[in-house]
Amino acid sequence: MIKKVETGIAPSTAPVSDAIKAGKQVWLVAIAEDPATGGIVAGDIEIQTRRTIENLDIAIRAAGGTLADLAQVQVFLTDSGDAKGMNAVYAEFFHEPYPVRATVVVKELLAEGLRVEMLATAMVQ
Repeated sequence: MIKKVETGIAPSTAPVSDAIKAGKQVWLVAIAEDPATGGIVAGDIEIQTRRTIENLDIAIRAAGGTLADLAQVQVFLTDSGDAKGMNAVYAEFFHEPYPVRATVVVKELLAEGLRVEMLATAMVQ
C-alpha cells in the first residue's frame, strides 16, 4: 500500500508529494525551499544544497528514518560548475557507506532561482 508521508515542509504549488512510503521503501524529493515560507532560499550552491539536504532530512525523519537510510540519491544541477560546492556540502551530511548517486546537469529547474534538486530512495524500518 502506498501512502503519502506528511513532512511538514511547505506545500508545493504542483500536484506532488515530498515523500511516499510503501512498506519499508520511501521515495523522497527535495529542493531548496524554506519550510516556513515555501519560497526558494536565495544564495549560492552551498546554501541551496544545505537547505535541500535539510529538507531531505525532514522528509526521511517524517517517514521514520534518517539520512543514513538513503540508498540512492539523484542530484540535478543547473550548472556543472556547481558540482564542487554541492559535493562539499553533500560530504557534510553523508558518510560511508555513501548512497549510490547520479548527478545530472539540466538546462533549468521549475522554480525560478533554483540551482539544485534531489530525488532519493530509502529503506526504513
